Amino acid sequence: MDVAVFILVVLAFVALSGALMRLVRVPLPVLQIAIGAALAWPARGLHVEIDPELFLLVFIPPLLFGDAFAAPKRELIELRGPILDLAIGLVFFTIVGFGYALHWLVPSIPLVVAFALAAVLSPTDAVAVSSIVDRNVVPARLMHILEGESLLNDASGLVMFRFAVAAALTGSFSFAAASLSFVYAVAVGILAGIAALFIAAAKALQILGRIGGTPAEAQVLVMILLPFVAYLIAEHAGASGILAAVTAGLLTGTSGIFRYLAVSGRIQAMSLWSTLTFVFNGALFILLGLQLPDIIRKVPPELTSRHWLFEPALTVLILTLCLIGLRFLWIWVGDMATGIAARLGKRKADPFGFRVRLAGSVAGVRGAITLAGILSLPLALQDGSPFPARDVVIFLAAGVIICSLVIASLALPRIARGLVEPGEDPGAAEERRARVGAANAAIARIESLAGDGGEEGEVAEARLAVADSIVAGYRRRIAASDEADEARAEAREAARLELELRHAGIEAERAAVRAMFRSREINDHTMRALLSEITLTEALLKSRQGRK
Repeated sequence: MDVAVFILVVLAFVALSGALMRLVRVPLPVLQIAIGAALAWPARGLHVEIDPELFLLVFIPPLLFGDAFAAPKRELIELRGPILDLAIGLVFFTIVGFGYALHWLVPSIPLVVAFALAAVLSPTDAVAVSSIVDRNVVPARLMHILEGESLLNDASGLVMFRFAVAAALTGSFSFAAASLSFVYAVAVGILAGIAALFIAAAKALQILGRIGGTPAEAQVLVMILLPFVAYLIAEHAGASGILAAVTAGLLTGTSGIFRYLAVSGRIQAMSLWSTLTFVFNGALFILLGLQLPDIIRKVPPELTSRHWLFEPALTVLILTLCLIGLRFLWIWVGDMATGIAARLGKRKADPFGFRVRLAGSVAGVRGAITLAGILSLPLALQDGSPFPARDVVIFLAAGVIICSLVIASLALPRIARGLVEPGEDPGAAEERRARVGAANAAIARIESLAGDGGEEGEVAEARLAVADSIVAGYRRRIAASDEADEARAEAREAARLELELRHAGIEAERAAVRAMFRSREINDHTMRALLSEITLTEALLKSRQGRK
């Protein structure tokens, strides 16, 4: 009962945070962490012990799967060089640079434990990045790189974290064995994602499709289970479950798996994923906030020898700035190397400016995976002695997560202001050209069918009239996407009037259905069916209106 009440309370505050965000004007992750901390701060407030393995299983696969599914695949392929450079190269650079800096700043932390903390801090959080970074103020190329990096660096960071913890437990480290284990974790993780998609999910959907009358909800459930299946297959094989979930998400859109879903199943799946992403996102950050009071109350004495507040706060700030500095240095050196290679190869270089590099450095926020990873540290070594500096590194990890979120929330809007030149977004222009091309193809096909119908008399006239009506709609769509501003303005005004009238008609439909239900002309089953159709039509109209 207590668990059920706790879940309901968290969900209620997730919904509340969506409304409060408009009032307090802070990024949603920061607000949700603050709500979680407020709920847990009183001595009799909400308190929950997080099982890191369960935490990773419940939250990370669906969120990373959703982010990977929504990521622009073409741009990720085009930018694979800088993405892999950050997702792998920067992780190792951060482990070495931050590890030594942490050991120097807090000598009580053994070097191998410092490397473990550096490894778990090296991955950026895909969920936090997408929640904080405004796509309208950050250049599209930088945004795509950040998205791709945050999807892939979780695997490399957590694998190296496991190696560092193993070295701390055993007192030995083999570079050759670690390298082979890393390659195995990555390769098998990718294969697990592919197997879950093409063997488990695709076959299950095919079987359901062959069974007549299978409800669309059963097909949607298969899609919901897909990231969890991929994660569990990889983890069972000792590989990276995170990379398996990301691989399944990246390939889902281009694999053709949606052809096995009914139309209603596709609509339900897309709608449900949007809701689940919001719910899991909010619950994740509220749970992070719930952990903060206990962590802060247990500030390790190693960090309070001079002052109980300023010394730990300053240590966290210095470490966060160190991470940002290492990230900036890596981006700057990599950008210079790319430019030199381009000049030697007589290719055109596209380097970042100083502010773009700084924005990319500050946007590397840490989040849920960092906290879940650091909480998974063992309590004791193999000889039974306590794990060295465990409380210290947990406190520092939580502090860096909060500090990186706050710095990004405050600094990014100012750094990124003016980086995107005014004018039509390239993505919007591409979408407009695609709409025109698709509409022209539809017009040509409809006119061909209307002329080749073979009917005569009234049937032929009716066929042509219907075709003209459909073609007129496509021509209005083309006019709305016309290059000429005057033509587009006229088309927009006509579309606005059409939408206004259609909305009025929908409201009349809805009122009439409810009136028939109240007068008992129809039952509740018929009312729900009709209202569902009306709601779907209204949603499509609002979608059209939002794109104008």
